[in-house]
Amino acid sequence: MRRMILTSSLLLALSTLSTTALAGQVYKWVDAQGVTHFGAQPPEGQQATSINTAIAPAKPAAAKPATTFDSDTDAEQEAIDRQVKQQVAEQQAKRKEYCQTVRTNLAQLENNPRLRVEVDGEVRRLNEEERQQRIGETKKAIADNCQ
Repeated sequence: MRRMILTSSLLLALSTLSTTALAGQVYKWVDAQGVTHFGAQPPEGQQATSINTAIAPAKPAAAKPATTFDSDTDAEQEAIDRQVKQQVAEQQAKRKEYCQTVRTNLAQLENNPRLRVEVDGEVRRLNEEERQQRIGETKKAIADNCQ
């Protein structure tokens, strides 16, 4: 019985020792066609990477720390979120109003060739060149801001 225990213990010790001893060195390289190769001998004239073949013990998974949220932080974040949403809503309302005004101006410019403008307290008529220039500027403003 002792002989059997001694023999099995010796075989067990040698099996783990021989696994690491027999593993040897393994090399990895890529040939000219882009194919990856593995071998015990590195190829001549090519760069090869040595690969570690030792069996590493499994690492236990690290436990994630429990996240705790402070109620003050949550309240502050909610207040910030409400404020941002309000600002976005105000900006959208201003943009909508601006777009309505610009589209109305464009309709006036396109449909009325005899437009008058006030410049430095004086009222004068726009000539056709000025009218076409303002139509182009208004269309560009609509394309940039209202779509």
